Amino acid sequence: MHGTPEYAENFPHLDYVSPDAPKGGELVMSKIGTFDSLNPFIVKGAPAAGTGLIYDTLLFSTADEPFTEYGYLAERIEIPEDRSWVIFHLRPEARFHDGKPVTAEDVIFSFNTLRDHGAPYYKAYYSGVAKAEALDTHAARFSFTDSVNNELPLILGQFPVLPAHYWQTDAHDFEETTLEPPPGSGPYKVAYVDAGREITYERVTDWWAQDLPLMKGQYNFDRITYKYYRDANVALEAFLAGDYDFRQENTAKLWATAYDAAPVKDGKIIKETIENSLPQGIQGFVYNTRRDVFADRQVRKALAYAFDFEWSNKQFAYDAYKRSRSYFTNSEMEAKGLPEGREREILERFRDQLPDEVFSQEYNPPSTDGSGQSRQNLREAIHILEAAGWMRGRNGIREKNGIRLSFEILETNPAFERWLMPFIQNLEKIGVEARLRLVDAAQYQNRMNTFDYDMTVLAIGQSNSPGNEQDAYWSSDKAHLNGSRNYMGIQDPVIDALIKMVISAPDRTELVARTRALDRVLQWGYYLIPNWHLAAWRVAYWADIRRPQTTPPYNLPVVSTWWKEGASAQTGK
Repeated sequence: MHGTPEYAENFPHLDYVSPDAPKGGELVMSKIGTFDSLNPFIVKGAPAAGTGLIYDTLLFSTADEPFTEYGYLAERIEIPEDRSWVIFHLRPEARFHDGKPVTAEDVIFSFNTLRDHGAPYYKAYYSGVAKAEALDTHAARFSFTDSVNNELPLILGQFPVLPAHYWQTDAHDFEETTLEPPPGSGPYKVAYVDAGREITYERVTDWWAQDLPLMKGQYNFDRITYKYYRDANVALEAFLAGDYDFRQENTAKLWATAYDAAPVKDGKIIKETIENSLPQGIQGFVYNTRRDVFADRQVRKALAYAFDFEWSNKQFAYDAYKRSRSYFTNSEMEAKGLPEGREREILERFRDQLPDEVFSQEYNPPSTDGSGQSRQNLREAIHILEAAGWMRGRNGIREKNGIRLSFEILETNPAFERWLMPFIQNLEKIGVEARLRLVDAAQYQNRMNTFDYDMTVLAIGQSNSPGNEQDAYWSSDKAHLNGSRNYMGIQDPVIDALIKMVISAPDRTELVARTRALDRVLQWGYYLIPNWHLAAWRVAYWADIRRPQTTPPYNLPVVSTWWKEGASAQTGK
């Protein structure tokens, strides 16, 4: 995207792999919830974990660069200086699992199918493509609209290439869920499916790409299995009992207390914290601003004073977390201090449409001394609400113009209950009624797809090179598109304009300035109550699972670069 690639021509392998890692054995992973489909590209259904292993993409993103891609299915890429089009020249040796060659027809079919029949974000990602055509058997050309989008050639390199000959038959409807294993061209194919409980992938031993330098030391397990558990506590006990091999722990309390078990003490399970440079994005209690109760910015501002992060962090997380304040946490795109230089110049264009605080204050969420006595914050919340006209009714619940400050918090992970209940109790003290509703994973996903929630807990990830995904997250035209990622329902012309500026940034310096401006406007919109982050991976794994000496800064590629000690190809655990 910007600058010089990490890897020069004819590099032998990626720096973060072990090129001589043995092939063989099985990796067993866990998932919470259920699944009913092997089609991850549509809104309908709950797709199984790991389906990405079936497919290849035109280009490959490494885990040690912000945004550089290398030829994968495409052996050569043509692109003009103005990036107004791109031609992908396919490797003639590329094959689907059924032996049929991967052609430009498959590429164009995949693009059209994902854009027109896939989840809504595909249409958003590819809106800048004016024409897609197969020039010959191995060359696919994409011509772009007049709007500037420098990252679009790289974005196009990321979509999975599907076999047209499979999906273009009457027996297969792309818009429907399916449990029939589809063919792909990737390193694995589906070997076993127990709907909702377990899925196993087996390594394709004659995979067309296995000798590419890009793939040396990658995809080492003969089989990869995902076991599903309905309950997180049961899943943890299953791990300690040896039912699966690897666990990434996201709950600080469990990390501090639950691994005091014999296999850990005996060294049979390795427990370690691996620091990273991964942008943390934002996690928070997200408002659905489509709801009347959250349409008022002052309400959104006030309710943040009822969340006592400092006390909760001590009580529930052993003080392990840092408070998040930015949508681009742990990256140079985070807006800090007051806007200066190029960032301020950008924001000045919209001064009459922005809150004064954007220019005069650094945004920070409300904080406390951690004692659990947050009376001052609660008084401030009451002051904000009453100044905005929200008064207590006869039943003690605040209301304005017939709208009661009463809402439901939708969640699927019981681990959040202990964080949410003190928040709910504080809300009650200021005349706000909140109820926690725990639902299963399938119901949660369906309600999220149709925006049937008041508040929920969401994590919104970010990369080191923000671009097209910002349109999917925040743009006005996605606010009422079912299945979109604009979960908050944001509709703001300033944010729309800043998204376009981010996407069209001509260089890294300008990208950073434009993204900081976007971050600052999002911060002061009070679209969520920021939670917390940890710039590290907390992982535990059984000792016969090994990993390379070098860990890339932006990803933890367990499935692709780790291996089984003592395994030999085509043998079991």
